[in-house]
Parts: sequence; C-alpha cells; structure tokens
Amino acid sequence: MLINRVAQKLLAAPELAPVLHELGAGHDATLGVPQSARSLLVAALWARDPRPCLLVVSGEEAADRTARALAAWLGMDVVCRYPDRRDLPWADKPADDAVVGARCRAVARLAAGEKCLVVASARALLRRVPPVGSGYFASSTFAVGDEVDFADVPRLLVGMGYTDAGDPSDVTAPGTFCVHGDAVDVFPAQATSPVRLEFFGDEVDRVRRMVPSTGQTIGELDSVTVSPCREIALTDQTVARASRALYNRAQNDSRVAADLEMLEARAAEPTLDRYLPELYGGSSSPMDHMSADALVVLAEPRALFDDCMHATDDVESAARNAHASVQGLFTNPRQMDFGKQQRLSFSSMARVGGQADAELDVRQPSIAGSDAKLLGRMRQLVNDRASIVFAVPDRGAREALELTFTDDKIPLEESLGAAAPNRVPVCDPAAMRDVEPLPRGIVTFVDAPVPAGVVVPSAGLAVFSVGDLTARMARHKHRVRKVDPTSVTFPFKPGDYVVHATHGIALFSAIVRQEVAGRERDYFLLEYAGKDKLFVPLEQVDRITRYVGPDGSSPRLTRLNTADWSRATGKARRSAKKLAFDLVDLYTRRSTVQGHAFAPDTPAQADMEASFPYELTPDQRAAIEDIKADMESPKPMDRLLCGDVGFGKTEVALRAAFKCCQDGRQVMVLCPTTILAQQHYETFFKRFSPFDLDVRVLSRFVTPAQQRQALAGFADGKVDVLIGTHRLLSADVNPHDLGLVVIDEEQRFGVQHKEQLKNMREQVDVLTLSATPIPRTMQMAMSGVRDMSLIMTPPPGRLPVKVKVGEWDPDVVSAAIRAELARGGQVYYVSNRVTTIDDAVDRVREAAPEARVGVAHGKMSAQQVEDVMLEFDEHEIDVLVATTIIESGIDNSHTNTLIIEDAQRLGLAQLYQLKGRVGRGRTQAYAYFMFPGELPLTPEATDRLMAINENQDLGSGMRIAMRDLEIRGAGSLVGAEQHGNLSSVGFDLFTQMLGEAVSEAKGEATPDAAPEVNINLPADFYLAEEYLPEVDKRVLAYRRLASATELTDVDRLQQDLENSYGALPLAGRNLLDRARIRIRCQRLGVTSVSLTSGRIAYVGIQVPRAVALKLKERRAVIYPKTRKMSYPFHTGREELLPAALGVLEEVGGDDEGEE
Repeated sequence: MLINRVAQKLLAAPELAPVLHELGAGHDATLGVPQSARSLLVAALWARDPRPCLLVVSGEEAADRTARALAAWLGMDVVCRYPDRRDLPWADKPADDAVVGARCRAVARLAAGEKCLVVASARALLRRVPPVGSGYFASSTFAVGDEVDFADVPRLLVGMGYTDAGDPSDVTAPGTFCVHGDAVDVFPAQATSPVRLEFFGDEVDRVRRMVPSTGQTIGELDSVTVSPCREIALTDQTVARASRALYNRAQNDSRVAADLEMLEARAAEPTLDRYLPELYGGSSSPMDHMSADALVVLAEPRALFDDCMHATDDVESAARNAHASVQGLFTNPRQMDFGKQQRLSFSSMARVGGQADAELDVRQPSIAGSDAKLLGRMRQLVNDRASIVFAVPDRGAREALELTFTDDKIPLEESLGAAAPNRVPVCDPAAMRDVEPLPRGIVTFVDAPVPAGVVVPSAGLAVFSVGDLTARMARHKHRVRKVDPTSVTFPFKPGDYVVHATHGIALFSAIVRQEVAGRERDYFLLEYAGKDKLFVPLEQVDRITRYVGPDGSSPRLTRLNTADWSRATGKARRSAKKLAFDLVDLYTRRSTVQGHAFAPDTPAQADMEASFPYELTPDQRAAIEDIKADMESPKPMDRLLCGDVGFGKTEVALRAAFKCCQDGRQVMVLCPTTILAQQHYETFFKRFSPFDLDVRVLSRFVTPAQQRQALAGFADGKVDVLIGTHRLLSADVNPHDLGLVVIDEEQRFGVQHKEQLKNMREQVDVLTLSATPIPRTMQMAMSGVRDMSLIMTPPPGRLPVKVKVGEWDPDVVSAAIRAELARGGQVYYVSNRVTTIDDAVDRVREAAPEARVGVAHGKMSAQQVEDVMLEFDEHEIDVLVATTIIESGIDNSHTNTLIIEDAQRLGLAQLYQLKGRVGRGRTQAYAYFMFPGELPLTPEATDRLMAINENQDLGSGMRIAMRDLEIRGAGSLVGAEQHGNLSSVGFDLFTQMLGEAVSEAKGEATPDAAPEVNINLPADFYLAEEYLPEVDKRVLAYRRLASATELTDVDRLQQDLENSYGALPLAGRNLLDRARIRIRCQRLGVTSVSLTSGRIAYVGIQVPRAVALKLKERRAVIYPKTRKMSYPFHTGREELLPAALGVLEEVGGDDEGEE
C-alpha cells in the first residue's frame, strides 16, 4: 500500500525522532502539529506499527472527516467509526440501529486486539457500555467446516443482543435471528442482508446470503462474523439481575413497572438501554475495553475535555428537566482519562508552549490560482529533490496534469497506480523495511481520494490532493451546469412498485448478485404477475422508475410476455400528446412575443453582488448564470428556482432584480404573507439603497398615505422595486415599465391570483421561487415546458434539523423548551387554531413557567403582530406561540427549537416550510411534530409525518414535493380523462412521454437514443453492500451511472462516492470504468468490446493513422476496412478494464475539452 512509501519518508523527519523514541519505549508523547497534517501522520504511525488504535477528535463532523481521510490512506477495512448515539436514555426516541451497531462493532474490534483504527468524537465516548468482564463485546465468526455446538448458538446470539424472531420470515432487520431445522437465519449488525448458517450436526456446512423480503438464498460465503447489535443483551442472567434491582421502584412507578414487564418478556425495545446499570450491575467506559497494547491518539486534549464538559452540561440539564438520573449511563469528564493505554497527544503549536516532545514544521500546498503558480511550485520541489506525491483519483484531472507537467519537462514516475511499490500490504511486518522508497525530484501519481495535501520540508515530502487543485482547475474548466429536472425522480427500495419502460409494472424485490461466466455482477430482481421474475442488468436501471399513480393506490402488476403493456403505453402516449398541446399553448404565445433583452452586467452589478458577505454555493452560481442568460435573451423568461429554505434563493432573486433595474425597468416581488413581504423589503432596501434605487413595500405595516405614495411612484417610474402580497395584483397597481416579476412560493396564492399570474407571464420575465413546488408547476418543469434551476447545496456549516415525530407529551415539551432556553435560544410553538391558541399558551406556561411567552396570529392587527415580532427579534420573548403565520419570512438564527401540536392537520409542504424556520445558523436545531395520542391518524396523515421524519437531510425540498405528490397521487396534474392512463403507466413514465410530446409540439427534434454497446469483458462489476450498505443509495448510484452521458458524470459520481465512503474496491472501480468504456465507445461508434484469446477486440472502431502506427508498435492488429482491431492484454501485469479504456482514450484523444 502507498502509505508505506509515504510513511517511510514522513517519519524520517528529524523532528519526529524524539516522538518515535518515546512511543517505541512505551511512553506517552506529545507532538505539536497542525490539524492539516494529523490524518496523514496517524496513518503513517499506524502503518509503521499496526495495532489497535483509538483516535479522539472534537465533534462528530470532524470525526467523519478524519475517518474519510484515514480511509483514503489505509482502506476501509482498517478504519471504522465509533459514532455518538445522540439519544437520551430517558427519551422515547432511540438511537439509530446502524449507529448502535457501528459502536458495538468498533468496541468489539478494540477489545479483541484487532489491528484497526477507530475514530470517535469525545462526546461519543461519554455514553457508557456493559462493564469489562461481562464478555459482551466478543464477536463470533462462523466459517464453513468449523465445529460449533448447534444447541448453543441461540444463547450465543442472545448474549450479543440479538432477538429471536420466532419465524424465518421475520428475520428482516439487523439484530434478529431464527432457528429452524438444522439452520440458523441471522441478520448481523451493520449487514445489509441476513445469512443462513446450515449445520451438519455441530459442523457449519454452508453459509449463504439471503434476500430479506423473500427468504431466498442467493450466494455462498466462506464465513460470516456476527458482532453485538445492541449495547445491552437480555439474557436470563441480566434480566434476573435487573428484576431484583428494579423491583422496589416498579411498585411506585408505573413506567418502571411497564419497562420491567418488557425486560422480562425479552422485548427488543431500544429505549430499555436506560437500564444498563441494573442489567449488568454496573457499566464501563468504552475505552476500558481496549486491549493493553492499544494506542490512544488525542487531538487537542484541552479542547476534548471542554467538549465533554459542554456535553455533560447539556445532558444533566435535560436529565433535570425530565426528572431522570445519569448515574451509570454517562462518564463524568473529570473522571475520564481517555484510557489507561499509551497516549499520543496532538496540540497546535500556539498552545504547546514548549511542552511538546517535538514540533513538526508543516507548510500548506499553495498551488491554487494559476498554471504558473503550480508549475513554479513543482520546479522548486524538483530542484530541492523532494518526493512529490499527487493524490488524484479523477482520471481526467490526472491526464490533464500529466500533460501539463510533461510539457514543462517535470519528471514523472513511470509506474503509477497499479505498481507493486504502491500496493505493499500494510500489516506485513517487513513492509516498512523492504518498501521501495519514493523517488526524489519526481512526481508520483496515486489513485487515492485524499482530501487535502501537506508539505513537510524537513522530510523532503510534498503531498498534494485534488482538493488543492480545485480552485485552479475551476478557473479553466468552469461551465454553466444545466440542471436536468428529470433527474429529480422518485427513489425506490425493495418492496416498492416500479415501472420498467419495456416490461411494465412490477414489484422491486432486491438487488441480487449472480455469477455469469465466472464473474459476479448485480441485477435488479423484479417480480411480475403470476410470480414471474425478471433480472435486469444494472446498466439498464435507468429503464426502471418508481410507480406513482393518480390516487396513491397500489397498481395491478403487468403480465410478462403479453400485449398488455404495449396497449397501455400506446394509449398513454396518445393522451400525453393531447395534454402536451394544451400545456404548450401559453408558452407558444410567449415565444412569439418580442420580449426585452437585458444588457450584459454593468460595473454597478458587480459592486452590488460584491456586497454579499458570503461565498456563493456552486448551485447558486449556476442558477444566477442561467437566469442572466434568460434575461439577456429576447424571449420572456419563465424560470422556476427550486431550493430549500435558507439555501439562498433570495440572493439569486436580488441579483436578477438589480439587473432589471440597471436597464431602467421595474421589478415586482410577490409574497404570500405580509411578514415575508416585510422581510424582503428590508433585505432589498439594505442592498439596493446605496445604488440610488427606490424600494417600497405594500403591506399592513405601511400607512395608507405611504401606500398611495408608493403606487404613484411605481406608476410614474420613480419607484424601482415594489414588494407586497397579492395586493400587487390589484387594479390600482400600474407599473410604468415592468420588466421582472419575482413570485415567492407561488403555491400559496389562490386560484384567481394564479390566473392573473398566468396572463402576466406572456408579457414580462417571471422568476418563481419555491422550496416545495406545487405538483403542476413541478410537472411542467420536468416535462420541459418551463425552465428550472435547482439549488441543492446547503450553505457551509449548516446542520440538518433533527426531527422528532410522536404523540404530544407535556414532559417532552417541557424538556425541549427548557433545553433550548438553557443554551440561550428561543422556541417557536405552533398551534394553528386561533380559537384555541390561548389554551396552547397555557400549556406552554405550565411546561416552562420561567419562559417569557408571546402570541402571534392572523386575527391580530398589523401593529400588534409587528410589536410581537419586534419583541421576539430582540429576545424579549422566549417562546412564540403562533399559527402558521410564521411559515414564511421569519429569519431568526437564535430560534432553534420548533414544536408543532396537531401536526397531523397540516400539509406536508407546510410542515416542511415550518421546519425551515429553525436551523438557519450553525447551531443544531430540533423540530418536534406532535399529534394527539387519543385520536387515530388517517393513512394520509401517517404518510405525511413519516415523510417529514424520513427526509431530514439538507436539501430535501424537492424530495418532499415528490413525496407529497406520491401521497396524494398525481391525479391533480391531469384532467379526469388522463387518470386511467396515469394509473396504467405511472407518473414518471407519463412525464417522460409528456416531455417527448412537448418537444414534438414545440417542433423540437427528439434526440436519438444512444447506441447500444456490447461490453463483454470478464471482470466483477458491482458496488458491494459492505462498501455502500443502503440499498436505496446503491440504486441511486446505479441510476446515475446508467444515465451518464459524459465522462465528467462518471468522475463526479466517483468523487461523491469516495468522499462519502472511501476508496472504491476493485469491483466498484471496474463498474465505473465500464461506464467510461460505454461513453467512449458511443462517441467513437464502437459497437462491441470483448476479450478473446488474450486480446481485447473492438468492433466498429476507426483508428487515426498516427495512433494506428503507435498501436501497431505494441502488437495491435487493425483492420481499417471492417473497422475492427485487436489489442494484446497482458494478464497479471495490468487490470483489464483500465487497459481496454486506455486504448479507447488513445484512439479518441482528449474529447472532453469542448463540453
């Protein structure tokens, strides 16, 4: 592995000699080293001395980032995370199963003395686990041929926290098992599918992977390791101990009594973790379980202690509010010494103050900016005879750099990537001694997703990453990104109904791996009527879409090998054509209208934009470029800008409005609420007033005299921007020269107002902003009738709001409010009935008597609302009890807790908008969606609450809109005559048909489908579930790959995968290279690539003469007349896919430059 070569060079730095001496002698050591070099240094130290290692950092985000950096050097098998549970033992919302499983696996590896590197935040280590000596964290491996007492297997699994499901069909979730006959079905923690252990007596006869939904076995395994799945185990011994300990408390506390009943019934209830001390008679810190030879690495020990103290304060405050105890559940930071093992502490040089054993001088890469700067840095390092390592996993970027360096005569190492020196096994004791040194004065390229580089002058080592190059490359390769709205589609998972474009409606069963011609690849298993099955190759996954019908009901499955599907699609296609002509009518009229072509940006535009205090996100930048291009065209603009709340849509609209004003034309900004109008007014006024632009607002907050003045000014052209609610659509609003209308959240306007807006679109440029667009707006954008830009990238530092859905509970409300007030924040409490809002105020005052409570609702006068909002903004109110009046326009970074009662009464888009009122700064925010426990929920309300709970990630607005459409059905998009067609083919396929019909109605040519390429290269192609466990994310990755038409699409997917999950294994790299081969072949007209008798055969290839001469020197055989070529493949010296791709790259040249 490459790290051995880098480690040898790095650890030769003279400053590190004292540290290496102390560590070698078994002593603790302290090193002053900047944060940027710590991951590489830890990886190098571990490669030098592989042993159990725990790296402790401050914060979960830092832990994730550090783990990814370490995995880039050491691999995913070595590095694992010990995540924070983030739940409270006395709360009813448990920790995520995957998080608990990861924690158990990490402790098990450390306890077993396994050579691994575990990364944890300091907070994660506060939560205690079963005590040392309980034997809990011992994993069990079942290998074919092993002797295992079959009768003892159930007891063994229960001892690791697994639950007996009772029936094989119920082994569908991690942590369950069932014994039947001579077999044991078990779903290991962190696995994506269960396994079946088949015994012959007490001998493990077979180990097979299973499909959870069907129970079918799909592949043989040599062995499987089963780790603990929970942090408690309900064995006879632990339950008996807990029964004795809790008996007296249960007599006086009904909740404890109920919990004791669940314990004695062996219920798999995660909230029972609160009884850890009673079950085991004590508890331990996770670090107590580490083997004696482990190494603990602490990043800034003082900061770690402070972090633990803050976390403890939060926990103890919450415990007091909930009248709970933390005894035995959390470690006191003052008693926490971060383990008794050998320690290495990292401190910043400023804080070390001479107390470190050594200080390592580290420099920044400093290569961004220009080619001259990059090449100058390289020449300097070459002259200094430094070892230069470039970690560039992106093939295109590496080729561009190789060409740049070659042109400048900067020497490159010939053996790259697959070279033996870069693949020395880490755990080989001789690896560090026998490894081939990195060359000096030469650039070595490596295929590793290293996040950032470092330069260590004393070691003569310079490491650069693709991240160090990003700014430089962006200046040379920037392009306007065209958003494909059809890429925003419904994800699907096993058990969902799907539509195959050729074969019809089916049930998606699983992703199954099958062996074909001795090689493994993944298939999508679809089940049709009559239990017929279809195995769809992963490269055809773009033909499969999630089924969504007109009313949310389940569809009828298609019968294979019949004419049913062709009849249904034919009828739906004819219906789509009819609907397309109706949709296009308005936009056809618009295209015949000669609109205003705005002039290019002025210097004042640049000055106004420079006043934005933050860095634009890439999506914001792309949206601005799209909108400006529309405005500079004579065709009237009608663009939908879809982006999450707080993602920067207003800034995009500001720049469009300013551009309009610079041409001497006027702008109207329509808002759904008075509060939002006021907020927009304040923002526009602040940004535009330095440029002598007159901004006015019409709202309840403005006197009648001021409104008359604003209208008069707008009519005679003195007012540049007029902001307001639907009041702007009144007959007395007469603009002098209207150029742009900005509509914020169009779905909030009534039918009559929408009709007025529809007519307005024929005359002026229109920009519509939405976080969750209405279905018809979304469908028109997806079918190509309207243009759409997406802002999916969150601002830096933004944290997802933590969502909690459950029954209304006064204790939870009290704890939530008091926890927020304890950290100096404020709370929104939403009660959407004006008639009963006073009762809600009483409930809040009872829950938190110390809180200062205010009220706001639509029946109050404008002055009353303004006064309350001002008091809240100035922090004179702690809890604002309000109706959904706060849904739009409130921007308060101090408010980070939202509580909604009767949440089942609100629509999904409303719930999502309300959630966006909190979490607008960098503080972790919480949103509680509560419903009355005494009333049953309707299926639709249940779906809405589940959707808001499932879509907690940043940028979920479009998914929420799609989910809302799925819940309510797509029937609102079309007339009654199209319901049957929508039902027969589903929303996605009908929208695709509609898009094609729209193109036809517009007179646009429908692009030809990309030609099929037959790729028959014997290699494994798949994303392993061990690499990417979540099935829905694997589906998404396969969909992105199948729909990729540019090499940059594949490169971007690879970058996304490796940034999130680490370096791709070989089968994954093959999968992406296969897509690159397909794209190259489609461009070159190649119809087939195969391996025959040790040679790679290409059919349909036309080789340029100059390239043909070079290939023939390497023993290629070329037939120009028949357009065929065969090229020798050297088994054992090179990998097949890169070899086949390399020939195509040589023949096609650099064809990415014109994109």
